Parts: sequence; C-alpha cells; structure tokens
Amino acid sequence: MSAETNWHFVFCADLFKQLHFSVFIGSNDVWDDNVQISDLMQPSSTQNWLSSQSSSSGLIVKREIGVDIPIDKYPNKNLERVTEKRNEVLRILDIEERQQHNRRLDQVQGWLSRVKAAEDEVDKLKNDSTQEIDKLCLGGFCTNNLTSSNGFGERVTRMLEDVDALKTEGDQFTRVTEKRLEDLPDERPCEIMIGSESTFHEVWRCLVEEQVGIIGLYGMGGVSKTTLLKKINNRFREMPNDFTVIWVTVPRSLQMEYIQNTIGRKIGLFDDSWGDKRIEDKATDILRILKQKKFALLLDDIWDPVDLERIGVPPPDSINKSKVVFTTRHIGVCGNMGADQDIKVECLRHEDAWELFERKVGDGTLNGHPEIPELAEIVAEECGGLPLALVTVALAMSRSNTPEEWEHAIGVLKRLAYEFSDMEDKVFRLLKFSYDHLPSDAIRSCLLYCSLFPKNHSISRNELIECWIGEGILDDRNGMQNEGYRNINDLVHACLLEDAEDNCVRMHDMIRDMALWIATKVDKENESFFVRTGVELTEIPKIDEWESVRRMSVIENKIDSLTMIPMCPRLKTLFLNSNHLKMISVNFFQSMPSLTVLNLSNNPSLTNLPSEISIMVSLQHLDLSRTAIKELPQELESLVELKCLNMERMSQLRTIRRWLISNFLKLQVLRLWECGSLSLATDDSVLFNGAEFLTEELLYLPHLNMLSITLMNDHAFETFFKSGKLQNCTQSLYLQSLPRLNCLKALVTDLKHMDTLKIMDCNCLAELQFDCLGEMGCRQKPRSFRSLHTVNINSCSKLRDLTWLVLAPNLKSLVVLSCSSIKDIFCDKKISDLPEKIKKTIPFAKLEFLELQQLQNLKSIYWNAMPFQHLKKIKVIRCPKLEKLPLDFNSAKEHKIGIEGEQDWWERLQWVNPAIKNAFRPCFTSSW
Repeated sequence: MSAETNWHFVFCADLFKQLHFSVFIGSNDVWDDNVQISDLMQPSSTQNWLSSQSSSSGLIVKREIGVDIPIDKYPNKNLERVTEKRNEVLRILDIEERQQHNRRLDQVQGWLSRVKAAEDEVDKLKNDSTQEIDKLCLGGFCTNNLTSSNGFGERVTRMLEDVDALKTEGDQFTRVTEKRLEDLPDERPCEIMIGSESTFHEVWRCLVEEQVGIIGLYGMGGVSKTTLLKKINNRFREMPNDFTVIWVTVPRSLQMEYIQNTIGRKIGLFDDSWGDKRIEDKATDILRILKQKKFALLLDDIWDPVDLERIGVPPPDSINKSKVVFTTRHIGVCGNMGADQDIKVECLRHEDAWELFERKVGDGTLNGHPEIPELAEIVAEECGGLPLALVTVALAMSRSNTPEEWEHAIGVLKRLAYEFSDMEDKVFRLLKFSYDHLPSDAIRSCLLYCSLFPKNHSISRNELIECWIGEGILDDRNGMQNEGYRNINDLVHACLLEDAEDNCVRMHDMIRDMALWIATKVDKENESFFVRTGVELTEIPKIDEWESVRRMSVIENKIDSLTMIPMCPRLKTLFLNSNHLKMISVNFFQSMPSLTVLNLSNNPSLTNLPSEISIMVSLQHLDLSRTAIKELPQELESLVELKCLNMERMSQLRTIRRWLISNFLKLQVLRLWECGSLSLATDDSVLFNGAEFLTEELLYLPHLNMLSITLMNDHAFETFFKSGKLQNCTQSLYLQSLPRLNCLKALVTDLKHMDTLKIMDCNCLAELQFDCLGEMGCRQKPRSFRSLHTVNINSCSKLRDLTWLVLAPNLKSLVVLSCSSIKDIFCDKKISDLPEKIKKTIPFAKLEFLELQQLQNLKSIYWNAMPFQHLKKIKVIRCPKLEKLPLDFNSAKEHKIGIEGEQDWWERLQWVNPAIKNAFRPCFTSSW
C-alpha cells in the first residue's frame, strides 16, 4: 500500500458501540507523536492504540477533508440531550395548550419537526452501519469500498452538526406558546390622561399584588373612569402572555346573558349552539375555560352588583392570580362585589383641569386676545375639574376669539349652565343617569333640594334633614332622622354628594347644575325651582316669577326688605337666609298657603318678626337662627304643624312667652343653643332667670327627638338631668354660669347622641364623672360618647382634669381655656380604675384641633407619645408648666401638624430625642 494511497478505516461492530465514533485516516496522518501510520496497519496495535485513546476527551480522529470529530460528539450521545429538551417542551405544551388554551409557536413546531427528522436519520445511520461492517478488512479495520465508507463518514459528520444546532436552538427557547388571537386584549382608543397618573399607578400596583383580586373604581359620572379602565386594558397588551383580558361594557339593565355572551366570544365558546344554552349551562362552560386561565375581567359602567359566580367567573385568588376590575358610580357596588380595593377617581385639580382645558381650546384661540387667557381660566373653573365638562366647554369655546364671547360664557355658566352649548346633551344627560338610578322618588327629591344652596356651600347634614322633614319628603311613619341620614349616605355613596368637614356635605358644581336643569326644565311641572344665590340681588325677584315656583332660594344676596305681596300658591320652601334683611312687611306672607319651610337665618339686622307669619298654618320648619329678633309673637301658637324650630344664636331674644313652645305638640327638632344669652329676659318669658322654666316646658313635647340647649339656671339644669328623655334627645349641650354645680355626674347611655359639649363659667365645678357602665355596673358592656366630636371648657377654675374624654373616641376638637387648676388632661391614676377595654383605648385617635390657653398649672396632656393620625393644629398659649407634647416621630413624618405658641415656650419644650424636635421645628409658628 503506497504512501500516496488514501487509507480509510471505519471502526464498527463492537468497537463502534464502545467508542461511539467513526475514524477516517488519510495517508501519513499522525495523531500521536509516537504512533505512525505503519503501526496502525497491524490490527492488534491499532486496536490497542484506539483503546488507549478512548478514555481521552481529546481529538483522536480525522478525516481527509480536515474536519475534527471529538470522541464525545457522536450523534447518539448529543441526540439524547436534544430528546430530553424535546420531552420537556412537550410537557410544557401539554399544560399551556390544554389548560390555558394557548397555541404553540411556529418556531417551536418547526424545531419539533426537525428533531423528529434527526431521530429518523440517526436510526438510519445505525442500520447503515451494519452494511459498513461487512466491508471491513485487515481484521475489521480497513474498508473494502473506499467510496462507500467515505460517504457514510460524511453523513455522520453532517448529522453531528445538525444535532448540535438543534440542541442550541432548543436551549434558547424562553417561551413555547402564545395567546390565541382571541385572548389578546383589543386596543381601545384612549384620550391622553391628564392628572390621573397617580390613580393609574395605584390601580396597577394593586394588580400586581397577589392578595388583591377584585378592584372597584368609583366616582361621579364624567370623571374619566372609563378612560382609566381603557388605559389599564391597553397596558395589558404590552404583556399579552400574562393575562387573557376580557372587556365587557355592562348594560344598565344588567343583562346576565349579554355579559356571558361577551365573555364566551372572547374565550372561543360562542358557536351555533351557544344561543340555545341556559344561563346555568353557559356558566358551566365559562367556568371550565376560565379555571384554566389567568384572566383579567374588565367590567365598565356597573350600576348594580354583578353575580360573578352565576355568570361562571371563578373568584380571583392568590392561586389563579386572576383579576376583576370594574367601574361604577356607586361605592356600594364595590362592597356588594366583594372588592378587595376601592379606589375613588377624583375630579382634576386646578392645574390639571386648566391643562386639559387649554389643550382642547387650542393655542390659537387662547392667544387671539390678551384678555382671553384670564377669562378662560374662569370658564374652566366653572367646570369644577370634571373632565367631561371641561372637554365639552373647551370644544364649544375653541373658536371664540373675542373677550365678549368669553364673558358671556361665564355669565351663562354661573346663572343657568344648561343653556350653554352642548352642556345639556353631552354632560347633564349623562350625569342624569345617576339621578335616575336612585332607589326612590324621595331620595331624588332630597338631591334636588341640595341645589337650593349656593355653589361650594358646606351644607349641614342636620339642616338638610330638618328641611326634608319640614317639606314632608321623609316618611313620617319611620324614624325620620335616621331616614334622613340614610338618604344622605345613599347620595354620598352614589357620588352625587361629597363629604365635608363638621358633619356637612357638598354638592359638586356640575351635579348642582344638573339638578337645577332637572328642577327648572326637565321636571318643571313637579319641581319648578327658582334659584338665584350669591348674585348680589338687592330686591326680591318680580312677582310673576313666583306663581308657579315650588321652591325658591335667594341665599347670599343683599336684599334688605320684603315689601311686596307675592302670589305663590305652590311655594313650599323659601330660603331668604344670609341677606341684609331689616324689615318684612305684614302682608308679605299672606299668599303663601302651601309654605312649609321658611329660612330667615343669618340676617343680623332683622329685629322684628311680623305676627302675620301666623297665617302660614302649613309651616313645619322655621329657622330664625343668627337674627337679632327680640321677641317671638304669641300668634306663632297657631303654627301647630311646626316640626322644626331653630333659634340658635339668637342672642338678642328676650321674650318667648310661657307655654308657647309647649304648644308645638308636633315639634321634633328644637335648637336653642346660645338663645337669649346676651339679653335681659322679660318676666313672662321662659328665658327669664337663666331660662328657669324652659326645661319644664320641653317635657310636654311628646315627639321631641333632637335638642340643642343652653342651661344657665341651676333649677333648669336639675330638671334636665333628671329627665332621661331630654338627655337622650340632646345633640348639643351648653352649661353656662351654674354657681351650684360642683360635680357633674351623668350616664353615657343617656347622652349617647350628644355631639357638642360646652361648659363655661362654672367656677365650682371640680369634677366631671360620666358613668360608662350604667346601673348594671360591670355586668353591662362599657359605653362611650361615640357621637361626641367637639368639647369646649372655659373658665372652670376648680376643674382638675378631663380624664373622662377617654370615653370620646371620635373627638375632633378640644378647646380648654382659663382653667387654672387643671394639671393633667388625662390622669393616669383615674384611667387605671376604668374597665380594661377602655384602658386600652388610645385617646385623641381622631383629634384634629387642640387648643390650650391660660392653663397655669397644666403639666401633662398624656404620659406617652401618641400617633395623632388626624391632628392638624395644636395651639398652646400661657401654659408655662407644659414642657412636653405627646407627639411621636411618625406624626411629623406622615403629615404636617401646625404648632402655635410663644417662642420661649417652644424653646423650653423637652423631647425624647433631638430628631423629633427637628422634625417638628418647621411646623412651629410663634404667636408672639
């Protein structure tokens, strides 16, 4: 065999099986310095050499085209790893295709096909190796057919390369399936959000929390709840493999099958047989599919709770990690839907509202005249931050290029907003859905009634309820006070009223304008309002405007006299409060036979009430508070239908003739706080001698359930505290100048409705004792003043502490003035004698305002630091021994508390550590 001849050795049979490689030897090739080609000509030496090399991982084999074949790279061995990867991929596919109804990626399917082809090729190579064995010579190490052996080696080499490529490709898979087309969320057109980014981030943060499964987004109509939900939907498109996203715009009639059909279409269940199935069967099908998915169900515009279980939606939990997000105008829906998180979508702040308005109007219009930008801001402000109104008004004004047009728009929006272009169709009709959805006509009337008050006015809940009682809106068969509070809460929960401070509510400007639109145009026959508040009227409106009116309000004007004789047979409510009234003619009320509510309050120049008011025998609510009226006409005794009488802060009142008040046998609400406090009462008045006989007359009122009263006589005080009935109906109590009062003892259970307590000039009062256990002692569950929110103690020189305040968990305001004997607000020793449950109570948990003045011996407010989560201001004046404030570091860190006092007192204050003082230093304001 010549040197030029190519020698080809193909090792097969047993050796092939052991070493898993093929050898091709070209002439004069050397793999080991000590091994020559000639040595390999002998079968025994070749066998020994190959055996010695088989344990090595180095390259020991070459073929004539110069490609190295590593010993551990034979196709069989690498193919085992590819097969393992193939099996792993198939397991994942089985789960994601069967349970999640995903589709496999085309790339993955192609790879699986190529793996199958490789397996077939390796099997064929194994079969072909038998034929190559038959061609061996030289003891099984040399081929008889050079061409055939060379071709076989080429196939093995090619197979090695293919298997390597398959393994690399398989190792690079990060996912093997994708959502089916129907699982991907449809992109929804969405306005650029302005001012709601923080709300969006709050919602998205909840979506990534496992413990939050159901999220309710609530807020008034037009506040962009749907826009927010669209943005959430579109964000899901950026992560399509995480959730199957289903969007449902819920019909106002809450059609269960419509919701099921929408879900069914999205998850591939909607076929020819779907329409024939019962709701229960559809629910079963939906449940079967959704239980295998991680879904996000987005329900837009829910008016009533949706029964997810009946529809077939499995409840989201930390295992399936699914989510349900819905929008609603009623916070009650959030509770009924079992929402884990309620998030209110608020109106825009001023800056954001102006940015939205400015964008919609356009720079061309705003820059068209130098006066327009300032006028445009006023127009935008009239929209109250409501995005729907802002956009509607902005687009309507986008071609208004003169200041006169903008001034006209301001006038219309302030006076009758529904006359503004597109406001009726695009804003009020949408807001009216909330009005229409209220549960009863009575609650709808309650809402419309709120529009009688000026814009941005804080409306007292008690005042509202008393007016509703006077109008007969509330059902006389039930507890009307409770019904009134329930109606207010319904309106707040429906986002038609807003909570405000001091037990008040507010009405959003656009909701108020919508209510006036209903009352003056949509339902004029039944309602018919005339409202001109805060527009500087100097005289009463023309007589012909009164004839068809049912409710009239001219609050906050400059009307100083009522001299006309208006004809108003339908008028039921008349608000004349907060004007400049000095005189009311004797005939003014003669043509108001249906009047039931009359408010003359806050007319400080009104000194006389005409006796002819007595002809209004239908009157049920009369408010004379904060007037300078000196005498109540005896003729008022004819007002036998009177249910609410308010005479608070009538400090000039001298005469209420005896037995006049007791004549109002239907009276339910009587307000006498600071009534007659500055006047010298006449002998025939119940106010004589500190209202000595007033409490006796109150005992004759069988329906009295709400009382505010000032007691300035020891006899009146004793009568009051002997009557559980009077205590039980007392809402505000003012004890003034009681010389014999040295210890105040009372049952908490009797004063459970008291929300305001003021004690002044009771210089013998040394202690307040309120029994929280009652007559049954420790066997009775401890009670507390849960309604009490305001306490004012002034000039009680012998009072030593106010430990009883631990019984007032909802206290918001505490003012203590000129009480020289007080050493502690809370006495540790006295608290230790209280029941265990009360001892564990942290005082001042809801306190907002604390004022301490001229307390010469005060050393301690409380012995430990308290969190003060709601405190807004502390005022400390002339309390030289008070050297510590019970403030902890968290109080400064969480919110700013204003601290007012003398500079030298502030410098003397002691702190647990300097860090706390430094934290509160920016909060301090020196009084002098």
